[in-house]
Amino acid sequence: MIPEKPRLDGPSILPRPRADPGGRSRRLPEAPPIPTPGPARPRRGLPLAAQRVTRPPGARGGSAAGRPRPAPPAPPALARRGEASPGAGGRRLRASPQRAAGMAAPRSPPRARERERPGAPATGNDQVHAWTLVTSQALDTAWRIAKGSVMLAVSFLVAALCYFKRLHLYLGRRLKWWIGYLQRKFKRNLSVEAEVDLLSYCAREWKGETPRAKLMRKAYEELFWRRRIKCVRQVKRDNYDALRSVLFQIFSQGLSFPSWMKEKDIVKLPEKLLFSQGCNWIQQYSFGPEKYTGSNVFGKLRKCVELLKTQWTEFSGIKDYHKRGSMCNILFSNAILEYKLYEALKFIMLYQVTEVYEQMKTKKVIPSLFRLLFSRETSSDPLSFMMNHLNSVGDTCGLEQIDMFILGYSLEVKIKVFRLFKFNSRDFEVCYPEEPLREWPEISLLTENDRHYHIPVF
Repeated sequence: MIPEKPRLDGPSILPRPRADPGGRSRRLPEAPPIPTPGPARPRRGLPLAAQRVTRPPGARGGSAAGRPRPAPPAPPALARRGEASPGAGGRRLRASPQRAAGMAAPRSPPRARERERPGAPATGNDQVHAWTLVTSQALDTAWRIAKGSVMLAVSFLVAALCYFKRLHLYLGRRLKWWIGYLQRKFKRNLSVEAEVDLLSYCAREWKGETPRAKLMRKAYEELFWRRRIKCVRQVKRDNYDALRSVLFQIFSQGLSFPSWMKEKDIVKLPEKLLFSQGCNWIQQYSFGPEKYTGSNVFGKLRKCVELLKTQWTEFSGIKDYHKRGSMCNILFSNAILEYKLYEALKFIMLYQVTEVYEQMKTKKVIPSLFRLLFSRETSSDPLSFMMNHLNSVGDTCGLEQIDMFILGYSLEVKIKVFRLFKFNSRDFEVCYPEEPLREWPEISLLTENDRHYHIPVF
């Protein structure tokens, strides 16, 4: 009897039944039924990748998660001779002895099987590495973006600070200019300041230890303790300060007109010089910085002399000392009126020089100071005196000593000057003129260099 070919279910191949030496065929004990594999349980000590069983190529249908795993092949000792294990396709195959012997080999331990499967994918490690890489790239990108934004914000902030700093400086300069302008516009700019303590002024002006500073401090102490001068009024420093100092004291003290001014109308003096004495050169008279005014000289001189006469008459008629002081502060805060008064004083000095020069030509006795004046080459006559000396007053220079003599003689006042830089010498205290012809009123000045004058207050 020819035994039937065994059927093979799935990839397993059963071994052929062995022949009995007695001629009879021996049946193999019946194999127990192969249980249906359930959901795989994880093995202890092995990673998930090692516990996964690959799907046989012959199986079809189902998903990877719900697909049943194939059972391991039955050992050859349990297979029946001539019987085939049920397979998925229903075919019966004869198992070779070599295959059966191979299948009967003992299974290797789990760690060895893990080492035998080098190609098993480490899905968990790859996912962790991928997430780490993505996170690192995201953080790097975010840092670059944030760094660029921060640098841009810092640059903008620095530029804004520089701009606002320049704007602050510009606005500060403009505000300072406007404050000064408004102060000059609406605040009285006194050319003769208020009284200050004499020693305090000296300590403020002369702080050093130079020989000149020590000399000045000794001179101020001399004025304070021996001359009974307690205060000083500072006068604006320009080329009119000598005229300003003298005229301020004449008005503040309420002195009357000189005797010769009472006899003559000083408003008509410009025309008198031109028509009576033939002084055509008077047209070259200059008003301080104004070099030449041509035929308009007589009109301007007339207005200046008229203003001087009006103001002098008004101040001499006020008996209250404090009221005269208030009016002086008002008058000497108006620069336009001031300059007109100073030009009138210059013209009166020129008129007196012209009168004395005419007396000298007629062999009359003249004061000694005028003989000294006409003996100089630069002032040998009224024209040279005007061109070389008087026209420069108020423009490039102030009054010289000889001019102070002529001013005192013309206004009939005794001008006493304390020359501080001549302390401990005979010229410390001088008078212009030295020998007044009559009992003229006295006014006092102090100077540190014969160029700028201040007003002492007793």
